[in-house]
Amino acid sequence: MKMRKLGKELTVSAVGLGCMGMSHAYGGQDEQESIKTLHRAVEIGVNFFDTAEVYGPFVNEELVGKALKPHRDKVVIATKFGFKIDTGRSQTGAMVGLDSRPEHVREVAEASLKRLGVEVIDLFYQHRVDPSVPIEDTVGAMAELVKEGKVRALGLSEAGAAIIRRAHAVHPITALQSEYSLWTRDPEGEILDTCRELGIGFVPFSPLGRGFLTGKIQKPEDFGTDDFRRSLPRFSAENMAANASLVKLLEDMATEKGVTTAQLALAWVLAQGDFIVPIPGARKIPHLEQNVAATEITLSAEELKTLGNLLAPEKFSGARYGQQAAAWTVR
Repeated sequence: MKMRKLGKELTVSAVGLGCMGMSHAYGGQDEQESIKTLHRAVEIGVNFFDTAEVYGPFVNEELVGKALKPHRDKVVIATKFGFKIDTGRSQTGAMVGLDSRPEHVREVAEASLKRLGVEVIDLFYQHRVDPSVPIEDTVGAMAELVKEGKVRALGLSEAGAAIIRRAHAVHPITALQSEYSLWTRDPEGEILDTCRELGIGFVPFSPLGRGFLTGKIQKPEDFGTDDFRRSLPRFSAENMAANASLVKLLEDMATEKGVTTAQLALAWVLAQGDFIVPIPGARKIPHLEQNVAATEITLSAEELKTLGNLLAPEKFSGARYGQQAAAWTVR
């Protein structure tokens, strides 16, 4: 397995594993299948695993902790805080807003440690920037957890360049996690340049466009009724039909190169910089193994340029989030 650095603190596999879908958002979860996939990931060299308290909520951390307990000394586990969860809204709870108050940071960290069954959180992200709390106060509370040995490294998610700089001035930020793929390139320019300048790793989530860039998803009916993609503008029937021709271009290039469509999309992300570590989700072992194999694909400068131009984000139809979730993104 090829390895990459996140900041100065963490050495991780070039491709990590996003675990959200094992418990949250996409429906059709199978805990035993997920555990087998997590174990297989360790076997083939993946050592970077991503979860969050809000995935489930709560149960994804428990699943990841249980599955990875036998391999604790081999793995880097990242989790996140930052949402206000109303446990009275459903059986498991529901996101109802943001909360990055210092006391909440500590509260979530202590709970996450217990759910994961670990003594230290390797990478602790603020899940979304909370405009009601100065980032200096939030990162200050996170830094206290580092001093106490409860957290190894700090991260942000969906933060803009100015916030990143203010946070980094309080305590070194090891990684920024934001959505990034061929069809979502918002971080390009100022945000990625800031990460390069400050030595911050960049962790793209949804590097396969929430599955759309695999070419396997054609229409909303391909999702279960409890799949949250049904609520996303890009996954409306109209927008999926409009975007299908762009994915066909990706499929054609993949066929010419002798790789899968997903592998080509992931290889493009990997080629954008050696400080970039994507975390595609995978619940099944074959998908996991295909994603990891993308680390062996080499793309020429011409191929990268062609891909980038053919699938330029402005050619895709539909916003990535609805109005409420959009309010929780880049600040």
